[in-house]
Amino acid sequence: MIEFYEVSKTYLNGVTALRDVTITIAKGEFVFVVGLSGAGKSTLARLVYREELPTKGYVFVNGVNLARLKPRAVPYLRRNIGVVFQDFKLLPRKTAYENVAFALRVTGASPREIARRVPACLELVGLGGKGDAYPDELSGGEQQRTALARAIANHPLVLVADEPTGNLDPTTSWDIVRLLLEVNQRGTTVLMATHAKHIVDAVRRRVITLDKGLVVSDKLRGGYGDGGERAWAQGLSASLSARP
Repeated sequence: MIEFYEVSKTYLNGVTALRDVTITIAKGEFVFVVGLSGAGKSTLARLVYREELPTKGYVFVNGVNLARLKPRAVPYLRRNIGVVFQDFKLLPRKTAYENVAFALRVTGASPREIARRVPACLELVGLGGKGDAYPDELSGGEQQRTALARAIANHPLVLVADEPTGNLDPTTSWDIVRLLLEVNQRGTTVLMATHAKHIVDAVRRRVITLDKGLVVSDKLRGGYGDGGERAWAQGLSASLSARP
């Protein structure tokens, strides 16, 4: 489903975010990607939905080599990849219903299909009565639920969640994770980049740990930092010692 082969990513400013990453994520898996800030989590996520291209190596999603996709084919790829961001990225002048409908409209869905699927998505995430609300009328948790409804509107094969609970309180964070687990149970592959140790430790799904762009641990039913304790501790120590 998702395959990285010796993938490295170096940005124009010289920062290398990923180094020789080789991982395979099977269809239907739920995978946490963890690590300190700057470990490469968001870069890995962006490579999956082709926001970035690798400097070296290959990324495949559902058998497609993303580097060989022509620009006009990228929107078609993203029909099969839902994305949930930490800062929601909702359209402020559109209601919750309109935000979800927009994701369907740009893929060519018919008005009848939109009228059928949008309420179903909002109901699934617990916003059945909030379709007419604008983002600034919703709580942070409700905005993230709207973003999740938008991400699953096209029944994606893959859902990428980049720090989806980063701006939420613990109780609301758990609500979002439960929804992600439910989406996963319906057959969608979920890749979640996160700092939320309590969630990772409690859910006990596959955990890929990054440190300075390297995969230092890959545990089938891991916890936060499992197997990468030495690199994790060294990275944390370096981070703390660098503070004034």
